[in-house]
Amino acid sequence: MQKGSIHEEFALKQTAPKIVGSGVMIGGDKVTVAYDLVEQMEYLYVRVVKAKELTKDVTGSCDPYVEVKVGNYKGVTKHFEKKINPEWNYVFAFSQDRIQASYIEVCVKDKDVLLDDMIGRVVFDLVDVPRRVPPDSSLAPQWYRLEDKRGEKLKKGEIMLAVWRGTQADEAFCDAWHSDAAAVGSEGISRIRGKVYLSPRLWYIRVNVIECQDLVPSEKNRQPECCVKVMCGNQVLKTKISSIRSCSPMWNEDLVFVVAEPFEEPLVVTVEDKVGSNFEFLGKCVLPLSIVPKRLDNKPVPSTWHNLEKHTVVEGEKKETKFASKIHMRLSLDGGYHVLDESIHYSSDFKPTSKLLWKSSIGLLELGIISATGLSAMKSKDGRGTTDAYCVAKYGPKWVRTRTIIDSLSPQWNEQYTWEVHDPCTVITVGVFDNGYLQGGKCTSIGKVRIRLSTLETEKVYTHSYPLIVLHPSGVKKMGEVQLAVRFSCTSYVNMLSKYTQPLFPKMHYAHPMSITQQDFLRFQTIQILSTRLGRAEPPLKKEVVDYMLDVGSHIWSVRRAKANFFRLMYVVSPILAIGKWFDQICHWKNPLTTILIHILFVILVLYPGLIVPTFFLYLFLIGIWHYRLKPRHPPHMDIHISHAHGVFPDDLDEEFDTFPTSRGSDKVKMRYDRLRSIGGRIQTVVGDLATQGERFHSLLSWRDPRASALFVTFCLFAAIVMYVTPFQVIVILIGIYVLRHPRFRHKVPSLSTSFFKRLPARADCML
Repeated sequence: MQKGSIHEEFALKQTAPKIVGSGVMIGGDKVTVAYDLVEQMEYLYVRVVKAKELTKDVTGSCDPYVEVKVGNYKGVTKHFEKKINPEWNYVFAFSQDRIQASYIEVCVKDKDVLLDDMIGRVVFDLVDVPRRVPPDSSLAPQWYRLEDKRGEKLKKGEIMLAVWRGTQADEAFCDAWHSDAAAVGSEGISRIRGKVYLSPRLWYIRVNVIECQDLVPSEKNRQPECCVKVMCGNQVLKTKISSIRSCSPMWNEDLVFVVAEPFEEPLVVTVEDKVGSNFEFLGKCVLPLSIVPKRLDNKPVPSTWHNLEKHTVVEGEKKETKFASKIHMRLSLDGGYHVLDESIHYSSDFKPTSKLLWKSSIGLLELGIISATGLSAMKSKDGRGTTDAYCVAKYGPKWVRTRTIIDSLSPQWNEQYTWEVHDPCTVITVGVFDNGYLQGGKCTSIGKVRIRLSTLETEKVYTHSYPLIVLHPSGVKKMGEVQLAVRFSCTSYVNMLSKYTQPLFPKMHYAHPMSITQQDFLRFQTIQILSTRLGRAEPPLKKEVVDYMLDVGSHIWSVRRAKANFFRLMYVVSPILAIGKWFDQICHWKNPLTTILIHILFVILVLYPGLIVPTFFLYLFLIGIWHYRLKPRHPPHMDIHISHAHGVFPDDLDEEFDTFPTSRGSDKVKMRYDRLRSIGGRIQTVVGDLATQGERFHSLLSWRDPRASALFVTFCLFAAIVMYVTPFQVIVILIGIYVLRHPRFRHKVPSLSTSFFKRLPARADCML
């Protein structure tokens, strides 16, 4: 396949769906602004509320349920045993595009072993069904007298119903039974409904182990070698063995854990004595997290002493020792940190844990998940390939899941969601999955899309079809396309621009930073907590979905990623090489006119050195303005060329999809291979970080982030003017004094320029 055809196959495509947000009106009806980023879908809604005075059968009992039939589609409620006044409060939604009938039949039936008897029914003509357009008030249900098969009214038996026409903007849409899901039955309907999930509020709990007193070792004449083991749920950390070998050892060591509200697991602190190769138990204390104080800054909280419980079992009874050992600790729930659950390069949130430190939002992010086309068949059904597709989107603590479209390779969701935005330099992730939960299996990933908000112009609707690209052991594969509509609107442009001058993370990350090893451990534990909590919801957000959305395992060594990061770095430094070649051409008089102009410019700058800096900034300003017409018009997307997924070798893929530790070769090769991958992973990360910094420098004038480029070129203009009217010697003195300033005038938080630079977009968003 030619390179051009590969690029076209995996390229981003602009679409023109019939949505109000893009300026296209749908029909003559009014469409709500809340659902203006998706195509309007017409539905016939039937709300079955309850029934009363139902007639009993010959056995004297009544096990009623309701069956709603529209053409070939049939929806059924659950049945009640021996109840003549049942309440269902169930909503059915039938797609107007698939209705091939002229009436609706609502039957109340009696559940039986062999054949269900009909108690009564109500029939509606479709032409008489009213239309309700949100946000109008809900249509009130009414009592209808049941009739028999001949159409005669029954003496007893009524059912309360509401029947109307609406769209997916109707509030009943999310909880309704859909005709598209008829194959799963009423019992499995909860597995395919769309839902909104909220991540639990996550805290870092810091345990500062200071010292112990009056420890009692098993051997009285021996000085103990003590350490402290702290356990919180599945997380276990140990201090080092105290350098003071006595019954009153000291550590003054910090141990940090991740906990989620509501706090379920206590903090278990155990003191152990190392005897040979074993550890002996000396005492423990169990502390509920509800008593741990919360702090918002770097100020230490008061330390406390806790009794260490030590029990010995004598004839099946617990007997406390006479002396109570104590442990001295400082505990705090640190709410000034942002608990990392995503990679820093494409994080969707930077807010601290404590809401007291939150600032007002700067705008709204609206996402319309319209449809998908050309999805790959993920399983077989009746001898043919099929897919039960749904989408998951994550931004900040809010996860959304669309309903599952059963048995379709071109599903249409047309669902819209909204998030508050607190920082424009964040990324929303949208993943497409096959619902394997219906068959009791796992959900399979089809592909995902990342969109950085800072690359979007405000108040503009972006409608594109994004390729879903996945790397398999056999190579890169396009799994289909997903059509999205995105709009980023801001409430205050000044507040949004001010975000570019503020630190990326909360102040605690700089005042009391954590090591890289700590961050990796805590992020792993955070993902485990999120997987557990979201897996408890109904329908559950399965672990494989959470792991795929949060890019678990992306740090493992890969030859392909190393190559991709290397060529990213080469792309960044290529302008420097180009400048060297250009200067070499100047020196060799390849273009005499250009060389003469450079000589004149050189003489002018030497005679008037004060023009060097303003000329440089003015040149950057002009280049930035010139590049404005070439600024990217579309949001970034997964790029197989940047990821080097199009030319990867089979051996590289075998290594990338190999288990860790490796399953190849002998034990010696396994050890060397794992060591190589570990070292290579670090090199890969460093090279990627270097490439990210260079790409951020490139983005200053590329208008990839239009607001950042606007701020920079404006700064260049003002800098050029100020340095033009200010003596050069004064500027040099001020810069020198600032660089050599006293530590008292230095702050731990990054400077304005550093904060601005770290917020610039990089091509890491486009990496697979």
